[in-house]
Amino acid sequence: MPRAMLSVYDKTGLNDLAQGLHEMGWDLVASGGTARALEMAGLPVVPVERVTQTPEMLAGRVKTLHPAIHGAILARDTEEDMETLRRQGYAPIDMVVSNLYPFQQTVAQVGITLENAIEQIDIGGVTLVRAAAKNFARVAVLVDPADYPLVLNLLREDGHLDEATRRRLAAKAFQLTRDYDTAIHAYLAREFGLDGARDGELPEVISLGLTRVQTLRYGENSHQLAGLYAVQPDATPLGGELLGGKALSYNNLLDVDAAWRAVGSYEKPTVVIVKHLTPTGIATAETAAAAFAPALASDPVSAFGGVIAVNRPVTEALVEAMGALFVEALAAPDFTPAAQQMLGETRKNCRLLRIPANHTSELEVRSVRAGFLIQQRDLGDPDDSQWDIVTERRPTSDELQAMRFGWKAVQHVKSNAIVLALPDATVGIGGGLPSRVDAARLAVLKAGERAQGAALASDAFFPFPDAIEVAAEAGITCVVQPGGSIRDQDVIAAANAANVAMIFTGVRHFRH
Repeated sequence: MPRAMLSVYDKTGLNDLAQGLHEMGWDLVASGGTARALEMAGLPVVPVERVTQTPEMLAGRVKTLHPAIHGAILARDTEEDMETLRRQGYAPIDMVVSNLYPFQQTVAQVGITLENAIEQIDIGGVTLVRAAAKNFARVAVLVDPADYPLVLNLLREDGHLDEATRRRLAAKAFQLTRDYDTAIHAYLAREFGLDGARDGELPEVISLGLTRVQTLRYGENSHQLAGLYAVQPDATPLGGELLGGKALSYNNLLDVDAAWRAVGSYEKPTVVIVKHLTPTGIATAETAAAAFAPALASDPVSAFGGVIAVNRPVTEALVEAMGALFVEALAAPDFTPAAQQMLGETRKNCRLLRIPANHTSELEVRSVRAGFLIQQRDLGDPDDSQWDIVTERRPTSDELQAMRFGWKAVQHVKSNAIVLALPDATVGIGGGLPSRVDAARLAVLKAGERAQGAALASDAFFPFPDAIEVAAEAGITCVVQPGGSIRDQDVIAAANAANVAMIFTGVRHFRH
């Protein structure tokens, strides 16, 4: 008679699986709450302590850790191993059905103590799963209730599970234990201060343990496969909730992420419009609705088909302000019911993403050939940074305000990045070019007459005075940049000659 060992925390589908196995003549062995659940369902079950001849210990911490269980699972289909079991009086176990204590869900809750978390570290279940998965040549391991119907159907049709199915189930089991251990390691590293976050160092080892949470239609182009992966298997796109419109595409996700990062840099009501990972316009005002028009005016041509992020709830007034502009996605902390209804009626394909203002990872991960690059996120100037006026003319208070606005904006533009700004809005943006002077020319071209009296922000130093000369010719009156070039004195001289006020921040903000 084949024998199954059942020990599950999540009892979804348990009774149907056990009933099906029983009807096909399987012997059912179960532990603790699993045995009680099967008994309540009227199914014959052998308690694990009857097999081990040892009662549960340590308030249930030890139930299945016994040779009568693990020898029966790990025994290979050889005469020698089977004779060893017979001498010990053990019967082989042919199937293990197990899933684990909900560690990830537990530590995701607010206020969970270290003691609570430790009690959710499964030992017996992980050991059952790993043993069965290791011996997949003879033993089937089920860790996902979604696989129960398939396994029952195969057993009813063929009387056994083929090796290809056992291999697939084993790989899935090791994926479960990998992600489980990864989550435990990450939690304990944070709790014990070993993740580098508290001492200004990157962790020596990073375990990602990613699960595909969404299959995308395609990647950047239609011939590329793509998916969204996350640490939490129940994660949602960008941690938000899709309220309306089509599913987010690969490019949508990148653009919305860029827009959300940018809008998070501002405290006042702010609108950010992004196209191809670069802002086309950023503006602040008393309301998000009032900020839309100046954000759009920064580059109305490029804004077509872009995404918008706002740091205030979307209202009917903002929807009306958007007019007929074609927008791929709109991200906000919330949407009023009336605004959501208006968008659903007039922009059925526009993705509406509600993103809570929650904490995001402090690390960025990018892939390169044969490896990964990991760095801390650029969250703006360090607290101890200082701005130094390096020109003969000091900036006015309005110029200083415009410089601060542009300095925040330029940090979210692809390098080389140049932003022309007023105190509450960008008027021209040039970025993603290998030449800084070309980026300056592009920003001036986008701004047109509005470059007159604007501030210029540059994400890195000027290697030559030429960009300053372009700016001065366009009527720009002040510049903020990191400084640090071997030709800084030439650049300062060019600014003085044009009566342009200039500040060095001492901080670079490349974004490649």
